[in-house]
Amino acid sequence: MLTIHESNGRPVWIDLFNPTAEELGRACTDYNLEIPPRAEMEEIEFSSRLQYEDGTFTISLPVTPHTPNGDVTSPLGFVLTKDILVTIRFAELHVFPGVLRRVARRPRTAPDVFLVILEALVDYGADKLEELRAEAMGISNRIFHKEEERARRNVTRTNRMLRATLVEIGNMGERLSHTRDMLLVLQRAVPFLSDHGDSWLDDAVKTRLKTAGKDVQSLNDYEVHLTDKIQFLLDAALGFINTEQNDLFKVLTIASVVGIPPTFFASMYGMNFHDMPEYAWHYGYEWGLFLIIASTIIPVVWFKIRGWW
Repeated sequence: MLTIHESNGRPVWIDLFNPTAEELGRACTDYNLEIPPRAEMEEIEFSSRLQYEDGTFTISLPVTPHTPNGDVTSPLGFVLTKDILVTIRFAELHVFPGVLRRVARRPRTAPDVFLVILEALVDYGADKLEELRAEAMGISNRIFHKEEERARRNVTRTNRMLRATLVEIGNMGERLSHTRDMLLVLQRAVPFLSDHGDSWLDDAVKTRLKTAGKDVQSLNDYEVHLTDKIQFLLDAALGFINTEQNDLFKVLTIASVVGIPPTFFASMYGMNFHDMPEYAWHYGYEWGLFLIIASTIIPVVWFKIRGWW
């Protein structure tokens, strides 16, 4: 779909959403621009993502639109000149409804529209990091909260909780990597625009670019902190899994040790030799039961006193 946004009676922003070959060719012909296809915009090297030639910027950003099946990366392309901006997108992006409302408020130039989209993407990246931070805090409370000690007595429930926690942490790490990709390109794109467009960008746009650059830098710094937090949560979850396994092996070991003495006495008095004196005792049966029960209780009490169980 090709949408033309005009300002003061002339087109300043051409929005291509899932463009067909005909729409892409029309935009290239009508505005004398070279618009890259999707395959080129998905290349990961910065020399392909950021280009400037003959007064035209070609920029490609990896963005993560909201989808029912989770976050997936989709390229967002820009072709920017002094007079016109072309955007190429292949997914319905969360920021564009707000961008359209801001652009419609007053007449804008092509660089001004680009700055509106750039600022919306920075805000979107900040929202994604805040969302991931809230999820990380929730997982942290779940793992380290003292009330969870009661739940850990139920091995099945604990295993289910830890397994679900590992899946959540993995999903968070995946979404954080998508946000990191976008922020890294933005961090390179802002000074790239300032350096190459210095001759025809007005002072207001330069000031907003500088502010956006500082915001992106701070978001990248916070992303590093959040990455460390998620890695810490992953290590903690794996540590609790190891602890649960050790506790299980400890219980099995203690149970096997506690079962040895009663098994010994039961086997000894079950041999049925005629010359065993206990067979002639009046309370021989009770004596055998007493030894079996006592040999079970004494090791358990000993383990409790030593703090091994």
